Amino acid sequence: MTARSHRRPLLSLAALLVAVAAALPAQAQTAFISSEKDHKLTVLDLKTQAVTGTIATCKRPRHMVLTDGGRQLLVACGDSGQADLIDLATRKSVKKIGLGDDPEIFDLTPDGKTLYVSNEEDGVVGVIDVASGKRSAEIKVGEEPEGVLVSRDGRTVYVTSEVASLVHVIDAASGKVTKNIKVGKRPRRFALTPDGSQLWVTNELGASVTVIGTKDHEVVDTIRFEVKGARAADITPVGIAMSADGKRAFVGLGKANHVAFVDVAGRKVTDLVLAGKRAWGLGLNKAQDRLLVANGLSDDLTIIDVGAAKALKTVPVGRVPHSVVVVE
Repeated sequence: MTARSHRRPLLSLAALLVAVAAALPAQAQTAFISSEKDHKLTVLDLKTQAVTGTIATCKRPRHMVLTDGGRQLLVACGDSGQADLIDLATRKSVKKIGLGDDPEIFDLTPDGKTLYVSNEEDGVVGVIDVASGKRSAEIKVGEEPEGVLVSRDGRTVYVTSEVASLVHVIDAASGKVTKNIKVGKRPRRFALTPDGSQLWVTNELGASVTVIGTKDHEVVDTIRFEVKGARAADITPVGIAMSADGKRAFVGLGKANHVAFVDVAGRKVTDLVLAGKRAWGLGLNKAQDRLLVANGLSDDLTIIDVGAAKALKTVPVGRVPHSVVVVE
């Protein structure tokens, strides 16, 4: 047999593999939406924009964070006082972690080993070792803490106090509050710019976002929202997401039923997109071309084309959807 005849099967096999790869569908983007009243997560295929199933979890699931390189999802359940760790390959619970009474929002340190959670009724932030599930400390903050965000270097923890209208700056090493920053009325959630230089805070009863410089922890600006035909009292910003390039922020305006697109550099609203009733939790896909909005009072999720600033579809996703996480 000649050398040339040896090569023919190899070339044919290579061509076959290329053809098979081309025929395979792209990996589906999957969104998980927590449903407070159903005690479940709704699973949505973003390619087909259809619900493909649900995952049972603990009582009143709300905030969610990906962990273990995106292979697991940690879900805070308010009425169970727990976090449910769900393996996304099997879509089954593998562990429960106690979070204390009435857990609100939580965040993980960059290494995934430590969890900080706001306990609203107690006015504290709990510090929990993820591996052991043990609560190692409690940090006293203002009344009704909600938003929790750990800085990208893990050295600083930010917490909102809804009643005091403060952002607490906590030194992670000492567990001490090092500064209290006055922001708008009833602050709720956070987003950091990709370079970590700015912290954006939604003010639910202030119809605004406060922008804080992280170098000196001083207020840089306040962005106020207006929606034609909506009363100021109905403009209630809560959910916020920042684009990966840091050029645009997205703010759910709550009872105003819209999402605001904000130019980060200019700090100006560029677009308002109508969503469902009480536009709340927000999630972006990896390509940054789809924004998902959980609408808490219409029990659905709005899929928005980011480039066109236009709603594409609204999908029922269970009773009182709270948060959205996209996995690709």
